[in-house]
Amino acid sequence: MTNKFSAIFVLLLSVMFHFDGALAAEKIYLSSGIRDPFTTINKDGFIDQIVREAFSRIGVDAEVIVYQNSAKSLSNANSGIDDGAALRIKGIDKKFTNLVIVPEKLMDNDFIAYSLGMNKMVSDWKSLEKYKITHIEGWQIFKNNTKNHPNVTLVKTPQEMFDSLSQLEIDVILYERWQGLWRAKEMGLKVKSHEPPLASVEMFMYLNNKHKDKAIPVATALAQMKKDGTYERIYNQTLAILK
Repeated sequence: MTNKFSAIFVLLLSVMFHFDGALAAEKIYLSSGIRDPFTTINKDGFIDQIVREAFSRIGVDAEVIVYQNSAKSLSNANSGIDDGAALRIKGIDKKFTNLVIVPEKLMDNDFIAYSLGMNKMVSDWKSLEKYKITHIEGWQIFKNNTKNHPNVTLVKTPQEMFDSLSQLEIDVILYERWQGLWRAKEMGLKVKSHEPPLASVEMFMYLNNKHKDKAIPVATALAQMKKDGTYERIYNQTLAILK
């Protein structure tokens, strides 16, 4: 009897451990260098939620972690310290050769001119020349397109830009659309975002080579989210409310 009960007990334990293992989702971490409103401390930003939902559909628990140093984010993803990177432009895998693109874009990043004066007209890079402008040092897209501008101020942080705008020290801020609207809202500053965007860039997720088998499945899951309304719902809850 003792041997019979022992065998049954061992069998039950085996079934329990197998069941627990089946329920436990694989955990991976994708790095980013961007905060609110894309990633937040509470993990409820736009990219936080999009990444988590897309990976959950293929049975993977995914979380976005944020580095202040954007270069470190890519370096850690490339070396395998992290499992991948989120919200990156197409083509970085040419330099970071251990990264594989997820071939369904996360979103378009729009680069916008902001001002306080409704009478200011900004329609393209050329139209900026008559204004005092500012952008963050190191943002290559702005640097390349304003290198001949007669009156440009470089700053270290977005807060410096918005402080200068609110104090009327400059006329126009150059920044990304949603981060700009989020910061203006936090400051209670009513800004005008000039349309159309000065530039727009597709943004993607990348996975370290050790997870390359997940690239197509998660791309398919992300595409399904766009079709079934999940993507739009998350967008409306996190970004659209900033308009």
